[in-house]
Amino acid sequence: MAGIISVSRTNLAQRRQKLRRQRQMRIIQAIWRTFAITGFAGGLLWVAVQPVWMLKTPKQIMMKSGNKSLSEQTTQSLLALSYPQSLWRIEPSAIAKSLKKQPTIAQAIVRRRLFPPGLIIEIQERVPVAVTQTLGNKKVTIGLLDATGAWMPLEKYTSLNPTKKLPNLRVIGSPTQYCLYWTQLHQAVSQSPVKVMEINCQNPTNLILKTEIGNVHLGVPGPQLAEQIKVLAQMRHLATKFNSGQVEYIDLKNPEFPLVQMNQKDQKLTPKIPKNI
Repeated sequence: MAGIISVSRTNLAQRRQKLRRQRQMRIIQAIWRTFAITGFAGGLLWVAVQPVWMLKTPKQIMMKSGNKSLSEQTTQSLLALSYPQSLWRIEPSAIAKSLKKQPTIAQAIVRRRLFPPGLIIEIQERVPVAVTQTLGNKKVTIGLLDATGAWMPLEKYTSLNPTKKLPNLRVIGSPTQYCLYWTQLHQAVSQSPVKVMEINCQNPTNLILKTEIGNVHLGVPGPQLAEQIKVLAQMRHLATKFNSGQVEYIDLKNPEFPLVQMNQKDQKLTPKIPKNI
């Protein structure tokens, strides 16, 4: 019995010693791990503050729009950056947000470049679909509209795209007069087989289109716009029935009862619209 007790005490002592050594090893490993992490972080901090990781000139920034690289002058005009500054202090998301506030830019992605140090910026420009003409304070302002209704100053767009042709469609009136229905109107007009050269929004009670078959009065813009443009497409045969100048305007305020106002005083007729068109 005494032998058994002696063996058990010996085993317990050995186990305690083994556990003690394991705890010591874990403590040593934790200390080394702490030193390693601290040293690594310190090394990264040291590397980060070195002069090589500085944005010193605009030449270190590459800005692209699609496959086109923008000039240094254009890049500077779009960015509000001071030089020099640490590459790590620059916030790409803040720069991207600032760029998207530019009227000609729809999207922007900004990334840091480590070798060589700098920034890579990719922008997506707005595509104009119409030239706008707004009269205010006896001054005419020319701008551009994209398909979503976003307005752009003409000079801002041409500074980025000096060689691109401007859209043929013209819109007359202030943005507040057409912004609520512009997307629907542009979609309907762009898909119509009747060419529309001008949209006059100056009169809020009568939207007027200048088309290849004459002026078209649509009345107050509303949910019937798509139907009105559809009826206009059905009336494209008028160009072959009347000489240029005979038609004063086409009245589509009620698309179910389209009217053609002739230049002769008080003479109206209701055209027959072919059902097979």
